[in-house]
Amino acid sequence: MAEYSYTLTELMAVTAARQIKNGEVVFAGTGLPMLGAMLAQRTHAPDCCIIFEAGTMASRLAHLPMSVGDPRVMRGAATAAGLSEVFTYVLQAGRVDVGFLSGAQIDRYGNINSTSIGADHRRPKVRFPGSGGSVDIACLAHRTAIIALHEKRRFPEKVDYLTSPGWLSGGSSRQEAGLTRGGPHVVVTTKAVMKFKPVSHEMYLESYHPGLTAQQVSDDTGFHLDTQDAVETPIPSQEELRILRDVVDPDRIFLK
Repeated sequence: MAEYSYTLTELMAVTAARQIKNGEVVFAGTGLPMLGAMLAQRTHAPDCCIIFEAGTMASRLAHLPMSVGDPRVMRGAATAAGLSEVFTYVLQAGRVDVGFLSGAQIDRYGNINSTSIGADHRRPKVRFPGSGGSVDIACLAHRTAIIALHEKRRFPEKVDYLTSPGWLSGGSSRQEAGLTRGGPHVVVTTKAVMKFKPVSHEMYLESYHPGLTAQQVSDDTGFHLDTQDAVETPIPSQEELRILRDVVDPDRIFLK
């Protein structure tokens, strides 16, 4: 047992940061993706290239932005253009290694719903803002990392509305649909880390967060989740926590 404490947000931010490799191009959104990208740039991935939807590329952030449109994202950027330039010349061109996504529902194949809840999307029970740029990232990044709250209702067998495609119906269905690049790689939730099997592309439990069990995670998931090889999620190091708290988000904008 560690002799120091950390919050769930810190654990998720560190886990997100560990998904980024040095030298990779990272499409980061507001919140945990920003925390993770900044932490990665200050630890194991100093040469990762952070880009934001609002148009900045290769940012060297000194202060945590409030959103992707915050002027602080321009600090040290190689380019400060616009949304169309980022999506056309970077994402569509195949230059994004990892893109961070989220949504209201994620199913067993990593398909994301951020549009509506209910069987009839024309008369939804709940209406959400929709895709934004997430469908483009889901289709065109070399891999995606999904961050989500872990509740049974958020992980159904099949999403009510397919906003951003994951592995579709599994197997080779994504490639057969014409999506020859990318696919979801990891799902980081408030309870676990889940990945996808190489052939079937079904989601499986890689690790459960400290204080939980594999069975508890499975019980809070709306589809069968293979848990047989699951281990406990590695905790943040003291150095990762120091950088996260003192350098990345000292004002506790997102850290709680």
